[in-house]
Amino acid sequence: MRRISITIHLRHIQKNHITNVEQYKKKILTWSQQFEDVAWLDSNRYHQRYESYDAILAVDAFTSIKTDYYQAFDKLKEYQSVTNDWIFGYLTYDLKNDLENLKSENFDGLEFPDLYFFQPKKLFLFKGNLVETHYMNLVKDELHEDLEQISSFYSDPFIPNASEKHETIKIKLRIHKDEYFEKINALLSHIHRGDIYEANFCQEFYSDDVVINPIETYDKLNRISKPPFATFLKFNDHYLMSASPERYLKKQGNTVISQPIKGTAKRSDNIIEDQELKQQLEEDEKERSENIMIVDLVRNDLSHTAIKGSVKVEELCKIYTFDQVHQMISTITAEIKSETSPVDVIRTTFPMGSMTGAPKISAMKIIEELEETKRGLYSGTVGYFSPEGDFDFNVIIRSILYNASKKYVSYSVGGAITSKSNPQNEYEECLLKAKAMREVLEN
Repeated sequence: MRRISITIHLRHIQKNHITNVEQYKKKILTWSQQFEDVAWLDSNRYHQRYESYDAILAVDAFTSIKTDYYQAFDKLKEYQSVTNDWIFGYLTYDLKNDLENLKSENFDGLEFPDLYFFQPKKLFLFKGNLVETHYMNLVKDELHEDLEQISSFYSDPFIPNASEKHETIKIKLRIHKDEYFEKINALLSHIHRGDIYEANFCQEFYSDDVVINPIETYDKLNRISKPPFATFLKFNDHYLMSASPERYLKKQGNTVISQPIKGTAKRSDNIIEDQELKQQLEEDEKERSENIMIVDLVRNDLSHTAIKGSVKVEELCKIYTFDQVHQMISTITAEIKSETSPVDVIRTTFPMGSMTGAPKISAMKIIEELEETKRGLYSGTVGYFSPEGDFDFNVIIRSILYNASKKYVSYSVGGAITSKSNPQNEYEECLLKAKAMREVLEN
């Protein structure tokens, strides 16, 4: 292992060459569980445009901010600008209430704070076979001791002990099938009246009074899906295990990138049939119309901070293939002025269009009335700000959430409802999206 060390500001930076990256990632994620604050972001080496790091681990809060929705974006803006360092955390969907005259009064079994960010003492940036460590206020031998401890973990720490008895988890539905159809028909009535054009309607699946192993659960979920925006979060007794395929927003210099997903098709083990399914998705008029509506919404959102005339659609309705599903993804970019606050870019585009609808405010009001569960971190976002003011945030979908103190585990799925939606088809698409999470928890 070759090491190069330099010191910048308060952080000691060292570069380490790793021979077996995938094994090292498992070891370091297991090592991280000793800390109360953990943020793990993994691209699973899914190569696409605008990628930065293969994986990032941030642990051990030096400073942090936790708040409800009231003035949350102002508080985050101040924290980000004053800290002027790496910060990691999340924004829940319910921060919409800070932006508009909206409310979140549905049942909340998870009780995540509305916003949480922390400045890590220890940071690991993965790119290829190189791991760059950033340690704040390094004390003698601390980094060396940590690296030795990480390397000492056995080869696959996620393999469960055969002698352990795993609790049987029975998943419950917050909205049953007949009620789901009633709610979709109510949404369709709003659409036919012209109140909205599209709305993302979500439902929760849950289990209470259960104990799970979060790190093992994350590993199972990630191995099934291998998505480009996988996330493991631990904040005290709150956990997120996410296999998200979707980027919400990225800032790279003066360029802002959004990549909404709308349109899903199942995979097939038969190569010819799989290609046909992919082709059918690409040509599906309903899926394309859903995607294009959200593209228009994103273009409008980005225009609030963009330099005039700089908003562009780089990819429209392009099909990307993942282990579980084919997805229709569009890429929209914009240029902003150097003095524009990164938090203001997020503020003017939040919540993301792919999880709300059009018009956005009307859609959020209607889905709040029809949904049974407070979304919280689901359909919110997790990511980071760099010291340079760049950022990268995903969309929290295909995710399991867990409150260890309450012994409550939950996952939610949703779909875009338009005038062409068929309630039965929408229900089946939700079950397809929920399949991986259910398999992980029940098996």
